[in-house]
Amino acid sequence: MSIPLVTGVLLADDHPIVLHGLRDLLNAEADFRVIDEVSDGAEAVERALQDDIHLAILDVTMPRMTGLQAARELSSRRPELRTLMLSMHENEQFLFEALRVGASGYVLKTAADRDLVHACRATMRGETFLYAGAVSALVRDYLDRARSGEDVDPLTPRELEVLKLVAEGHTSDEIAQLLVISRKTVDRHRANMLEKLGMRDRVELTRYAIRRGLIAP
Repeated sequence: MSIPLVTGVLLADDHPIVLHGLRDLLNAEADFRVIDEVSDGAEAVERALQDDIHLAILDVTMPRMTGLQAARELSSRRPELRTLMLSMHENEQFLFEALRVGASGYVLKTAADRDLVHACRATMRGETFLYAGAVSALVRDYLDRARSGEDVDPLTPRELEVLKLVAEGHTSDEIAQLLVISRKTVDRHRANMLEKLGMRDRVELTRYAIRRGLIAP
């Protein structure tokens, strides 16, 4: 994708104060313009599929669908779109997940005033941006995990959606309503996840969801 003269940006975060600060930061630059702001991952996917969005900046942990899940779907449905993850957490697993689902980089909210504009420009050039301080260790660990086959995901995208909602404390009936599927299907997904992961209950599923970056610790 060629770099547009002015990059149209979508911001996705469930904290209005954060959205306001990011909007002001980017709109102060001549080569960026915030086109729209949304508060959850599902809204982000719907809006980012439109042609006026060139770059989606997604908070890792959001309601309904995480930024990581949104990035995965956008990578599949609109591969030319650039995505950048934003998080409060200096967390290796979150970073690995971001890269694995197709995001171009990972910016810490605590350093957004210093790093975000640089990260956006790097992303639009087709480069990867990683936050300072842990790059060497993260790359080394990632390569070790990849060689051992540890990064193979045993769960399907739908199971990950169910897992996130289970970990957030939703009942099977609530999950069925949110995902527009039957209660029986939800229970089947839950049983399949427990079997695949060798786990026994929701507590263990929740711990796994935290490690996978589906919910905040």
